Amino acid sequence: MSNAPQTITNPILPGFNPDPSICRVGDDYYIATSTFEWFPGVQIHHSKDLKNWRLVSRPLTRASQLDMRGNPDSGGIWAPCLTYSDGLFWLVYTDVKRNEGNFKDAHNYIVTAPSIEGPWSDPVYANSSGFDPSLFHDDDGRKWFVNMIWDHRKTPTAFAGILLQEYDPKAGKLVGPIKNIFKGTERGLVEGPHLYKRGGYYYLLTAEGGTGYRHAVTFARSKRLTGPYELHPDKHVVSALTFPDSPIQRAGHGDFVETPEGETYMVHLMGRPIPGLNRCQMGRETAIQKCVWGEDGWLRLEGEAQLPQVNVVAPNLPEHPFEPEPVRHDFDAPDLPMAFQWLRTPEPERLFSLRERPGHLRLYGRESIGSYFEQALVARRQTAYDYDAETSVDFSPETCQQTAGLIAYYGRYQFFLLAVVRDEEFGNCLSLLTCPGKYPGGDMQFPLDAPVPVSDSVPVRMKIESRGTALRFFYAQGSDEWTRIGPVFDATQLSDEAGRGEHGNFTGAFVGMHAMDTSGSGKHADFDYFSYSDMS
Repeated sequence: MSNAPQTITNPILPGFNPDPSICRVGDDYYIATSTFEWFPGVQIHHSKDLKNWRLVSRPLTRASQLDMRGNPDSGGIWAPCLTYSDGLFWLVYTDVKRNEGNFKDAHNYIVTAPSIEGPWSDPVYANSSGFDPSLFHDDDGRKWFVNMIWDHRKTPTAFAGILLQEYDPKAGKLVGPIKNIFKGTERGLVEGPHLYKRGGYYYLLTAEGGTGYRHAVTFARSKRLTGPYELHPDKHVVSALTFPDSPIQRAGHGDFVETPEGETYMVHLMGRPIPGLNRCQMGRETAIQKCVWGEDGWLRLEGEAQLPQVNVVAPNLPEHPFEPEPVRHDFDAPDLPMAFQWLRTPEPERLFSLRERPGHLRLYGRESIGSYFEQALVARRQTAYDYDAETSVDFSPETCQQTAGLIAYYGRYQFFLLAVVRDEEFGNCLSLLTCPGKYPGGDMQFPLDAPVPVSDSVPVRMKIESRGTALRFFYAQGSDEWTRIGPVFDATQLSDEAGRGEHGNFTGAFVGMHAMDTSGSGKHADFDYFSYSDMS
């Protein structure tokens, strides 16, 4: 009797985990996803059965690989590609420095490592002609680099096709002619290319339609690497565009892998909008679909054509679960738990320490909420619509410019913060600082009618309860019971669609700990623990 799991439930990587790239090495499967402005760069998850996944690596950890200070919201790491060849893992990624207006300043790099845990090399610069780079290892030993090309003239579109050029690993650079091998279909906005070889054909998988509700995975093939490429009879392999009632929306940007027994699975990004609202608080997540190769040599979903399924037939592999992530982190270890990230900077020692006060995470107040440079925010992904998050902060502000507390955060104009502040009349108080998601330049709001005084000799416990569209804050000190503070907030403000829209915002909701000191003195705040529980 097989030990294989019966079904896989999507998403397989809940919370902000977009643009998946998958590869298999022996019996091990790895998915790399985009991290945008969150540091360290690129998330890599590992699985043995395509059902159970755990986070094992964030490869871009140092300034020589990635420095995003100054990058805008939803800039940074776009659409990495992870492959394995010649005894090495190859990771290709884009660092986007500008993402608004006619231009995209997008720089593409390659790093390698002998193991998924590293050590990862310093980057080799490839090009800056567009984003979503991918590396294809042909069976003759040659390597080929593809990326979408960005045309700032937009005549008629900025998404001008897929460029192909050879990569010389010995020289460490792209060489030879550049060719535009595919301009996409009428769906438009062609990006996210991956190349494969099978049965005498080169197959080209791309994303189209933009990363919103018209998103799709498009498939084409050619007998020659340089084309011309003929389209799949259905054009698209995955898309939810014609299935508005599907709980999985925004399906596109895929990659596929084969098991040792020849079963084919495609991973793709997806969103879970609240019905009727078209807002995805978790941003873009990763799903998986079972596929079959037809007698005509084309790949299709196993079920209804193009429709992404919530429950998918699992492969014939032994089930391999991992230990679940702890609900509570007490910061007793010298390193930050892997669930957490910070923003942009490769110098985390300027933002936080787990050694200055053992058993606590110390944040050093830096620039303002939403700063593109140094913001002391340590947070983790929201992975369900219903969750509880809790922390305790020991903080003694001296001026109104110093704050610290619990934050639900999407970006510089989308956040809810409960903070300990300093009031000239009442001393230490609690205040709420929020921003409604208006771009550009949304004004911050202060929803409390008056500050709430708290003792300056006892840490303040803080809690968020998020249920569907409703987000509430609570606080307590000592052995006191929880007390509600502030109004009920619209949790869907922390979504792609609520800000600049799904074609301008690309991350997802986080919850975590924040400290700010705009006086420049770096006032610290100590957080005793952090807990997060999915309640749905």
